[in-house]
Amino acid sequence: MNDRRQILLRPDADAVAEAAAQRLLDRVADAPATPAICLTGGSTPQRLYELLARSPWRERVPWQRVHWFLGDERAVPAQDPLSNGAMARRSFLDACAPAAQVHMIPTAFPTIDQAARAYQDDLQAFHEGARGGASLFDLVLLGVGPDGHVASLFPDSPALGERERWVVGVEKANVPPFVPRISLTLPCLASTREVLFLATGSGKREILRRVFAGEDLPANRVHPDNGAEVWLLDTAAAPEDRR
Repeated sequence: MNDRRQILLRPDADAVAEAAAQRLLDRVADAPATPAICLTGGSTPQRLYELLARSPWRERVPWQRVHWFLGDERAVPAQDPLSNGAMARRSFLDACAPAAQVHMIPTAFPTIDQAARAYQDDLQAFHEGARGGASLFDLVLLGVGPDGHVASLFPDSPALGERERWVVGVEKANVPPFVPRISLTLPCLASTREVLFLATGSGKREILRRVFAGEDLPANRVHPDNGAEVWLLDTAAAPEDRR
């Protein structure tokens, strides 16, 4: 059992997005250095992102201060509908965030390993400069896949054992779309003041039951170095014993 895990329940997906927006603002407000947020893909965070682009939330975010990163990306063109970065840009980044503070994972390199190295260089330069030795991120947003994966770290993937690199190429995805990925590694995801898992809808209930039962899944391997692990769920996603 993970004693560090905090589980927060909200009645529906809209309430989850509101609560997530508030936690994001709180972590930006108390950031010890230049604020850094790591985004995730999927339908649940998209609701959050669209919320941030609208009043009153848009006026509450100090856009000129915050830097935005991605936890993983599909190896597709930057404007492809499958791109996590394209979804985040369409939802709020293009309209709200200064372009110089948006750090998308590059996918135009000949190989995913080259893309991973380029993004690691970006992360390390930011960490050594703007962050001044603090944790890399103030908030890492994550979902959990139907197989328990996080970012693009899938069960039984060699990438789960990576301890030196911050970013890796992942040749094989366990779930659709079956395209190669570029993903932050567990040590990189753990360099944060808070990990915030978002899960909504009854389709997440079974995998959350397995996660909370302690099964050895990637979602149970993300442990912030010096931060909080928070699971923000709606009632439909929560297993019966967590309601």
